[in-house]
Amino acid sequence: MPENHHEQQIGGVRTLSELGLSLPDAGAIREALGAAYSLDGLIVQEADLDPAFLNLRSGLLGELFQTFTNHRLPLALVVPDPARHGERFVELAREHTGHALVRVTPTVEAAREWLARA
Repeated sequence: MPENHHEQQIGGVRTLSELGLSLPDAGAIREALGAAYSLDGLIVQEADLDPAFLNLRSGLLGELFQTFTNHRLPLALVVPDPARHGERFVELAREHTGHALVRVTPTVEAAREWLARA
């Protein structure tokens, strides 16, 4: 990893934390997109997100997914136990199992495997 966390990475897959970032609010989505733009994919872990992102009524997770989809950048969200966030979250994870650019996976390893094929 580069000494300057914001140094642009080219290719490969990184986690948001490897880029030295987190998502505390909607404003951070663009920063994450910019930092990941030249990558082959980005992994966001549950711990990287403000809890509001996992409350689907906030619209933040939808905004994150839509932003990365619009820019055609594959995004894997690691949530080990989707049921912890309610039935609608489980449905969302299930709906994205066939999505070409966004997936919810239980582990970072599963995210890396999917992104290697995306």
